[in-house]
Amino acid sequence: MINQSAFRIVNKRNSNENILKNRMNEMQDIEKYIVTGIGELLWDILPETKVPGGAPANFAIHARKLGAETTVISAIGNDKDGQDILEFLEKKGVNTRHIPLTSSPTGTVNVIVDELGKPDYTIAENSAWDYISLPEKAQELAGECHAVCFGSLAQRNKTSRESIGHFLKATSSNCLRIFDINLRKNYYSPEIITNSLVLANVVKLNDEELLVLQKMFDLSNHTEQALQELLERFDLRHIALTLGAQGSIMLNQEQIHHQPGIKNLTIRDTIGAGDSFTAAMCMGLLHNMPLATINKLSGSIAAFVCTQAGATPDLPGQLIHEFERFAGSDIIKPITPLTTI
Repeated sequence: MINQSAFRIVNKRNSNENILKNRMNEMQDIEKYIVTGIGELLWDILPETKVPGGAPANFAIHARKLGAETTVISAIGNDKDGQDILEFLEKKGVNTRHIPLTSSPTGTVNVIVDELGKPDYTIAENSAWDYISLPEKAQELAGECHAVCFGSLAQRNKTSRESIGHFLKATSSNCLRIFDINLRKNYYSPEIITNSLVLANVVKLNDEELLVLQKMFDLSNHTEQALQELLERFDLRHIALTLGAQGSIMLNQEQIHHQPGIKNLTIRDTIGAGDSFTAAMCMGLLHNMPLATINKLSGSIAAFVCTQAGATPDLPGQLIHEFERFAGSDIIKPITPLTTI
C-alpha cells in the first residue's frame, strides 16, 4: 500500500576510448555509474537556428553533467550533420563509439515553439536512427550498465525496435531500465508501449501521456490511483509523472511524493526539460537518494532548463552543489571534451 507524504573515424574513437579509461582510473576512489541513452539522434531545426537533439542524447548529456560515464547508442548519416553531432556529443564528454555511419541521412526534426514555450515536432522519416544496429561490443556494454534510458519514438522502425529490445534484455537485473515514454505524433502503438513497459522497471511520463495510458490500459481516472495501477500491473520500481507548471509526482512501492512547481518561472522553451528531469531522477535513484529529494532536485534542474535556450544548457553551480550534497560526495568533475583527431 502506498503511504502519502509531503514531496558519442576509427582513430578518433580509439583515442576517445583511452581518454574514457583514464577518466575511470582517475575516479577509482568514487563509484562511477555507467549510463546509456539508446534511440534517436537528430537535429532540432528551430525557426532561428538548429541544435543537436534526441531525447536519449539529451538524457546522456545531462547524466554526464551529474557525474555519470555516459554513452549514446544510435546511428547517423555519412554527412556533415552526422559529423557535427558527433563533435557536439564529444565536447559534452559523451562516448560515441556506438554511433555508426549509415547510408541513411542524419535525422532532423522541424520544431515550432508556441507562446507558452511548448514545442511541436515534425519528424523526418527513414533517418539513420531508424536503423540502429547492436554489434557485440554494444551488447557487452548492456551488461555493464547501471542505467539505460529509452523511449517510444526510436521504436517506430522494426530494426531499431529490435535492437533496443535486445539491449534491454542484455542488462543485469539491477540495471535501471528507464522508459521515458515521449509519445510523438502517431509513432507509437499499444504493442510498442506494452512491450516497453514490460522491459522497463522505471517509467517517466507527462500528464498528456498519462491520459493516453489511462485509455490504453483502462486505468483509473484518478491520477494517483492510475499511477499505482501502472506500477503494480507492470511490476515497476519507480514512476515519475511531470505536470508542467504544477510540478511532479513520484512513487515507488512504498510511498508517493508530490513536488509543487516553481512559481514565477520565465519560460524560454521547454525543449529538453523532460530529458533533464529523467537524467536527474536516474542519478538520484543510483545514489539512493530519498524519493522527495529526487523529485525536488529533478524538478529544479528541469525548471532551470526551461529558462534557457536549447535542450542541454550548462547547469549553474548552485544546482550542481545541491545534487552533490545529497549524493554524499564531490562526484561531479569538470567535463574534458573528447579530442577530435
